[in-house]
Amino acid sequence: MNWSIAFEPLLSWTWLGVVLVPLALLALAGLILRQRGAGFRIAAFAALALALLNPVLLDEEREPLKSVVALVADRSQSQDIGDRRAATDSAMEELRAKLGRFPQFDVRVVEAGQASDTDDRTETRLFGALDGVFRDVPQSRIAGAILVTDGQVHDVPEKIEGTNAPIHSLITGEDDERDRRVRFENAPRFGIVDKPLQMTYRVTDTAGGQDAVDVRVSVNGEQVSVERAIIGEEMSLDIVVPAAGRNIVELAVDTVEGEITDTNNRAIALVDGIRENLRVLLVSGEPHAGERTWRNLLKSDAAVDLVHFTILRPPEKQDGTPINDLSLIAFPTRELFVEKINDFDLIIFDRYQHRDVLPILYYDYIAEYVENGGALLIAAGPEYAGLQSISRTPLMAALPALPTGDVIEEGFYPRLTDTGERHPVTRGLEGSQQDPPHWSRWFRLIGIRQPEGQVVMKGPGDQPLLILNRKGEGRVGMFLSDQGWLWARGFEGGGPHVSLYRRIAHWLMKEPELEEERLTASGRGMTLDIRLQTMSDDPGTATVLSPSGERIDATLTSESPGIFSASMTVDEIGLYQVANGDLTTLAHVGPVNAPEFAETVSTEDILKPVAEATGGSVRRLEGFAGGISVPGIVPVRATGQASGRDWIGLRTTNDSVLKSVDRVPLFGGFFGLALLLLALGSMWWREGR
Repeated sequence: MNWSIAFEPLLSWTWLGVVLVPLALLALAGLILRQRGAGFRIAAFAALALALLNPVLLDEEREPLKSVVALVADRSQSQDIGDRRAATDSAMEELRAKLGRFPQFDVRVVEAGQASDTDDRTETRLFGALDGVFRDVPQSRIAGAILVTDGQVHDVPEKIEGTNAPIHSLITGEDDERDRRVRFENAPRFGIVDKPLQMTYRVTDTAGGQDAVDVRVSVNGEQVSVERAIIGEEMSLDIVVPAAGRNIVELAVDTVEGEITDTNNRAIALVDGIRENLRVLLVSGEPHAGERTWRNLLKSDAAVDLVHFTILRPPEKQDGTPINDLSLIAFPTRELFVEKINDFDLIIFDRYQHRDVLPILYYDYIAEYVENGGALLIAAGPEYAGLQSISRTPLMAALPALPTGDVIEEGFYPRLTDTGERHPVTRGLEGSQQDPPHWSRWFRLIGIRQPEGQVVMKGPGDQPLLILNRKGEGRVGMFLSDQGWLWARGFEGGGPHVSLYRRIAHWLMKEPELEEERLTASGRGMTLDIRLQTMSDDPGTATVLSPSGERIDATLTSESPGIFSASMTVDEIGLYQVANGDLTTLAHVGPVNAPEFAETVSTEDILKPVAEATGGSVRRLEGFAGGISVPGIVPVRATGQASGRDWIGLRTTNDSVLKSVDRVPLFGGFFGLALLLLALGSMWWREGR
C-alpha cells in the first residue's frame, strides 16, 4: 500500500485566490493588532480553506516492474577453440539457473557472433547485440549485462555514457595460451599474368622470440616455394601470377607445441590476374564486303593490339612489277612469320589464298606455331575452295577440315548444333533460342569434308559452319562463311556478330571463362557456390573438402545447357577444395584473413575499460581441475557496489505500474461540515463576549 495526500479544489485556483487572499489578510491583520478572537479567526479561515481545497487521502496499489538483465553468449568461431564452447554452454546454463531465483529480474538471453550466410564480415560483435536487447528498455530498468566470451570482441565502444548498469564479462579460455599466425602486410589486388608480383607478410608468435620459421607458399593450390621468415619481422615475397582471373595465394606455417589453433597458421590473398594486351595478326586477302568486320571488332577491344595487313593485288593482275613497288607498306613476311611469330597470341587469315607474297615454307612455320600452343583462325571465303587454297599448303596439317571444292550459295539461317548449345563460345547467343533464329540470313557456305574438332554452328543441310579444334598445344578455328558482315550491317535486323566474333577470338587465345570444361567455386558470405561448365550431360557430383578436412558431396543441378551449379551453406571460414572428375578448384569462404582469427588468445584487456566505466567486472571462468567457476548473483541498489571477490551485482529498479487508486476525502461529508461549523461557531462565540 502507498498512501499519499492530494488536493482536488472545489473552485479554480483563480477563484480560490479571490476568496481566500482577502480573508487571510484580515485574519493576519487581527493577529498583528492583537484583536480579541484573532486565533479563532485564523482557525475558522484555515477550516474554510481546507473545505475549499478538498484534501483527499490516496491509497495506490502498484505492481513493481522487473529489472532487465542481458545474458549474452559469444558464439563466434574462435569459441570453438579448445573447451571454450563447452565452458560457455555450462556457464550459460548455470547463470540462467542462478538468475531464475530472483523474480525481480527479467532475463533476456541472446547469442551473438555467428557468421552470416551472406555477410562477408566475420567479427565478434557483442555490443551490437546488447543494444538490440535494451532497445525497448528505459535506462532506469536496465539491471546490467553478463557477457560470456573469450574476450576477443570487435565492436567495443570507445566511450560508454548515460548508463549506470554494470557490464560483467566472464572470459573463457586459459590465461597462458599460445598462438602463432601468419598474415599478409601488403597484398596487391591485381597483378599482370606471367609477371612477378611483390607482396609482404609477417609471422607473429605470442610467445615472442625472433626465431626463423619455414613459410610454405602456394598459388592456386600448388606449392611454389618455401620461404624463411623471421618471427615478428616484415618479409618480402615475389610470386608469378599464373593465370587471368581469380588467383589464390596462400601462406602456411607449421603449428608449434601448445598452440591453441592452427586456423590462422594460413593466410590467403586473392589476386586478380590481368593479361597484358593480346597481340593479334590479321592478314586479309583481296578486298571484299566484310573485310573490315574483323578489323573493326579487334580494334575496338582495348585488350587487343592488332597488326593488320591486306593483300591488295588480286591474282588476275599478276605482272612483272615487284611486290615491294606495289605495297603501301612492305609486307614484313620474315619478321612476322619467322622472327616474331611466337609473339602473337592469334593469327587470322581472312579470305586469304596462297600467293607468292608468303613463301611456302612459312606455312610450315605457322603449323608449327599452332602445334606449340599458338592460335589460328581461318575466316574462309570462296578462295578456300579454289586452286590457290591455303589447304593446299603445308598449313593443311593444322587445319580442322579440307574443302570439297563446293561453294553453296543460298539463303540460310546460321543455327547452333547440339554441341554449340552447350559450348561456351556459342551458348546462349542472343537470338538462338527461337526457330528460326532471331537474326538475319547468310548466303554463302564453303563445303568441307570430315571435320575434326567440334562443330558448333551449322548451315543449310546441317553443313558445318563454325569448327573449333585443338591441335597439339594450340587451337584452330574455322569459319566457313564470309557473310558475317551482314549481321554487322544490320541486314534483316542483323545479328550478334560482336559477341560471336569476340568469343571465337578469346576462346582461341585460351580465355579461362570460355573453356569447355571448367569448374569454378566462390564464397558468398558463408555460402559456397559451385559452377561447372561442361559438354557432358551427366556432371556427377562435386566433392568438397573443407578446411578441417571434412568431405562433403554436392549435387550439381542443371542451370542451362552446359551449366551445372550447386550452393551449400558452410560453417567454417577458410579455403575449400572442390573436385569434379579431373577438374579441381579452390574457393575461400568467409572474409579473407578474418578479424575473428587475427587474434585468438583469450584476453581480459579488451573488455576491462567497459567494466571500469560501468562498475562491472572482468574475470575468467576457469576453475580448479579444468572446471569453471561462475560467480554468484547479488541484486544491488542503484548506488551500490556491483561486484565483489566471488559475486557480481545487478541493479534493481524502483519503477512500478499503477493498478488502482482508493480515494478518502479528508474534509468531506459530516466530518468536514462539523469541523467547519465548529471553527465558525467558536469564532462567533469569542467575538460575542
